[in-house]
Amino acid sequence: MASKPAATIGARGRVVALSGATRGLGAAIARRLAADGFTLALGVREPRAAAKLGLPRTRTSIHAFDALDPDSASRWIAEAVKRHGRLDALVNNAGILRRVTFEEGSEADLDAMWAVNVKAPFRLIRAALPHLRRTGTGRIVNIASTDGKRIRDTSVSIGYAMTKHALVALSQAAKLAGWPDGVRATALCPGAIDTGMLAGLPGITPGPGRLRPETVAEIVSLLLRLPNTATIAELVVNTRQEHSY
Repeated sequence: MASKPAATIGARGRVVALSGATRGLGAAIARRLAADGFTLALGVREPRAAAKLGLPRTRTSIHAFDALDPDSASRWIAEAVKRHGRLDALVNNAGILRRVTFEEGSEADLDAMWAVNVKAPFRLIRAALPHLRRTGTGRIVNIASTDGKRIRDTSVSIGYAMTKHALVALSQAAKLAGWPDGVRATALCPGAIDTGMLAGLPGITPGPGRLRPETVAEIVSLLLRLPNTATIAELVVNTRQEHSY
């Protein structure tokens, strides 16, 4: 009698490349994944800050990554594979939010968000895909936003929402590209997360109603452990009632 497929995929021995891990949501994701047994290859702008996260040294490597440097994505992924011998997952967490509306913000603000929120994840997926395909259970999680699914109201940064919509589209493209080889991609779209990134922004969920970074980190870990037969293309996590979700 054939054995049943596993309910989830184990974390031990699986290597995850994670961007933006030194603070806020990224730090919470790093700690959650480490606690679950994953091996981490962190891509960060400040390696010294990453070293202070208290992660297991035997299962953590720290690599220089600058989202504004086109070559650093391929260098990081190549270094991670050389160090650990494989790559099982990529979590595109690094992102920035600047106010760009029809009345506010500059062209430079808009360009910076496109560079960090869209172009950098594109480069990382391009570099990681060959390695993810080899595992047969490769995973990509792109941290998007509810702003990547709708325009909530006139207080929203239009520029930020544009980039997060693009990241959702990139997730769909990655899912199609990797599907035959077992790669599964998810656009994770959380509402307001209680981090410093939201300080002073209008219209967002008040502090007590925001998502905890640890809650979102738990979701990321689950997405990485789901089997190929349980793919979630998009996951919207609301902090309040909305008409669309």
